[in-house]
Amino acid sequence: MIDLASVTKVFNEGTVNETTAVRNLNLTVREGDFVTVIGSNGAGKSTLLNLIAGSYAPSSGTISVNGKEVTKVPEYRRARYIGRIFQNPLLGTAGNMSLEDNMMISYRKGFKGLKISLNQKMRELFRRELKALDMGLEDRLENNVSLLSGGQRQALTLLMMVISKPSLILLDEHTAALDPRNAAKVLELTKRFITEYGLTAIMITHNMEYAIRYGNRLLMMDGGEIIFDIDGREKSSLTVDRLVVKFHELRNHDLASDRVLLS
Repeated sequence: MIDLASVTKVFNEGTVNETTAVRNLNLTVREGDFVTVIGSNGAGKSTLLNLIAGSYAPSSGTISVNGKEVTKVPEYRRARYIGRIFQNPLLGTAGNMSLEDNMMISYRKGFKGLKISLNQKMRELFRRELKALDMGLEDRLENNVSLLSGGQRQALTLLMMVISKPSLILLDEHTAALDPRNAAKVLELTKRFITEYGLTAIMITHNMEYAIRYGNRLLMMDGGEIIFDIDGREKSSLTVDRLVVKFHELRNHDLASDRVLLS
């Protein structure tokens, strides 16, 4: 599904501010994997997603998706088959447009047949999809998205992304700005959609418990490298304490970010 081969990303190369954010990274993500990524600030997590999405070009190495090299393919072209949600709930939707108009844009993106239009049948479809979110949105199709809470808006963004039928979804701390109740709700929706739609997903989180609880595979990053990669039955037996000990064993120092430990 995704293959990164010897990928390095250097910012401000050749200057006094030169920083290597990702270092000689090799990664294969299989179709259907739900990968969680953990690591302290500056570990290279978001840079990894930006490289896969095409927001950044690697300094060296190659990136392939579905067996096709996309290293030089621009972000807007990769967006046809890669969905992405950011930490800020305001980024995934158009606040000055209605729920139904936002959903129609996403639905058209995923529709591969004839031209479709917003009609009563389409509105009923959107209403059913929104009702399944259990966020009280099914009777608000004509409301502007700017009127929604952060949790409602992020849940809508998630729904819009999956109805556009991406091959891969990238989740960059997409619950970090939400209160605990809404974060838990959006995470359960994430898990449900990944299963129902058969998606491949990579989810960055600072919360070790979330990284352990969700997905079938866990990566730990530090210094731009993947230092720990575990999946299947081994992952299901992990605990936060064991992850912290593992990090110390691999790096011979403690995790630098209190946020990781306290989340």
